[in-house]
Amino acid sequence: MSFTKTTEQDSNYDHLEKMDASTLIKNINNEDKTVAFAVEKVIPEITILTEVIVEKLKEDGRLFYLGAGTSGRLGILDASECPPTFGVPHELVIGLIAGGDIAIRKAVENAEDATTQGWIDLQDHNISEKDVVIGIAASGTTPYVIAALKKCNENNISTGCITCNKNSPLSKVSKFPIEVVVGPEFVTGSSRMKAGTAQKMVLNMLTTSTMILLGKVKGNKMVDMQLSNHKLVNRGIDMLANELKIERKLAATLLSKYKNVRNAIINYKNEC
Repeated sequence: MSFTKTTEQDSNYDHLEKMDASTLIKNINNEDKTVAFAVEKVIPEITILTEVIVEKLKEDGRLFYLGAGTSGRLGILDASECPPTFGVPHELVIGLIAGGDIAIRKAVENAEDATTQGWIDLQDHNISEKDVVIGIAASGTTPYVIAALKKCNENNISTGCITCNKNSPLSKVSKFPIEVVVGPEFVTGSSRMKAGTAQKMVLNMLTTSTMILLGKVKGNKMVDMQLSNHKLVNRGIDMLANELKIERKLAATLLSKYKNVRNAIINYKNEC
């Protein structure tokens, strides 16, 4: 099958420098509107990968994201939000980026071209058959990611990917590929735009659905969230007051005592 880099195709717009702010923003928004429809087309593939992740995490496995540049940063962002949102250990969902932590803020020259470092980075976390590794690359051609997934396959580790080109080298080495084809970017080749938005949407779906299926949500509430600031404490108090039909003062006492919404609900019901 042929491989065409739609992420590198010429923008649907030209003479951007002649547009005023309002026109630029409207045109960017018009392009952004197409992203959700592109994601919708691959819901079956997202579902399959989610089911694989859930199965592995139930067996004490972990989820790894591997990427470079924007894609790597998006993986790290999603991974870093799981502990405070769902109360899971930081080691459950791990984001790795070509060039290491310094690359989160600053581009590291040639980091994405390294063909051995991705596997080394995974080995630093004692990667095993229990785990799932998802490569994230808009182009689907990032050597750091492709080479690492090849090694994962050789070691019987489940692999998936999120890319924005059809039939890319990355898709071919992924057991569970997700290809969200969003078409040309507003600024030609700037895949931090539509492609980045599509990747973020898929990441949201993967981890949110996984955590719900693992029992980390009750009703529609984040009952396992970490109470790391006043806003979240107040949210927790409201959750308890509404769930248990009690005054906020008692809810605040319970939350202070049990340090967690779920624990407070369970203990209060047991005591009643």
